[in-house]
Amino acid sequence: MEHLYDILNQVDGYIYPNEIALQWGILIVLYPYITGLVAGAFILASLERVFKVKVLRPTYHLALLTALAFLLVAGLPLISHLGHPLRAYEILMTPHFSSAMAIFGFVYLWYLMAVLLLEIWFDYRRDLVIWSQQSTGIKRRIYKILTLGVTDISPKALEWDEKLGYIITVIGVPSAFLLHGYVGFIFGSIKANPWWSTVMMPVIFLLSAMVSGIALVMFMYMVISRIRKVKIDMACLDEIGKFLFLVLILDFTLESLDQVHRIYEAEESFEILHLLVTGKLTYTLLIFQGLMGTVIPLLILGFFRISLPEEKVRKPLYFLASSLVLFGVFFMRWNVVIGGQLFSKSFLGFTSFKLGMVGLEGFWMALFWMILPFMILSLLLWLLPPWKKQLG
Repeated sequence: MEHLYDILNQVDGYIYPNEIALQWGILIVLYPYITGLVAGAFILASLERVFKVKVLRPTYHLALLTALAFLLVAGLPLISHLGHPLRAYEILMTPHFSSAMAIFGFVYLWYLMAVLLLEIWFDYRRDLVIWSQQSTGIKRRIYKILTLGVTDISPKALEWDEKLGYIITVIGVPSAFLLHGYVGFIFGSIKANPWWSTVMMPVIFLLSAMVSGIALVMFMYMVISRIRKVKIDMACLDEIGKFLFLVLILDFTLESLDQVHRIYEAEESFEILHLLVTGKLTYTLLIFQGLMGTVIPLLILGFFRISLPEEKVRKPLYFLASSLVLFGVFFMRWNVVIGGQLFSKSFLGFTSFKLGMVGLEGFWMALFWMILPFMILSLLLWLLPPWKKQLG
């Protein structure tokens, strides 16, 4: 009887029995969040390589390594969510073009193997050869393996590396758009859920991915510079801030346009969605995502476009803005994934979601999957330090 009371306390109004417990929890929130960080970081790197924004050079290789670290983890929250995680490889091995998730498996492999790893290899090949000759111990062995036996660093060979790397980056830009736009498509194509079913969902996901990825690279650049006790290139930081501001405006505009469109249409689901926004999602949508994750960073970055204060003022404000953007985009994913499951398909009631601390769908498991990419990035920075490459 006590268990029945606990269940009834989760319910408001009238819902179907199978809607009391949410099928997707915080691990499914992390999946589009981490994937978005990958796409955004790579797009920032492409600004330097493809669009010749040379002032971003100090963050180019950091952005690539950040994208790789997070891409290696992007699918793991999904896998740990599965009932049979040891069968997860089948989605990558079995062609099944009628399944949105199976197609995403091919997109993921293409982006990882044919784009990101190849671009990093061509960029670092010369350095890998040199480091394999200069290093000792385990590093020497790792560098020799990573050269793949290609040790020619003549000017002609390096010229080919540059050309091939450029071509891969050009291919990688639409691939990055496809990677995260497809994540938005997975949600937007679910017609039965009016919170998800909108043609703008892939575009909104893509722009928010660019916002979060740019903010992550800005955040990591400042943190790593502080750890290494080196001076931050303020021209580079200002340029990243400029792009972050522009993309954040686009993201905010499109999300606002989507809401205006919903209000204008006022379909039969409008009332329940209005109650959802003003009730269950008040804090996560209006405060965390809207105010803290969008409005405050826009005010900070917009102020820098009008009047550029001293360096000692800009640094902490850039750090605050990037942190708030990362915080806000996470709750954007939360509001999409969790919010879309809180209301009943009957449009007459709500269920509740309480994040547990332990278990496969708990807080500590989610925190582990968020910390793991930073651990991998630390290893990549130890093995492939961008600052040594710049000096070399």
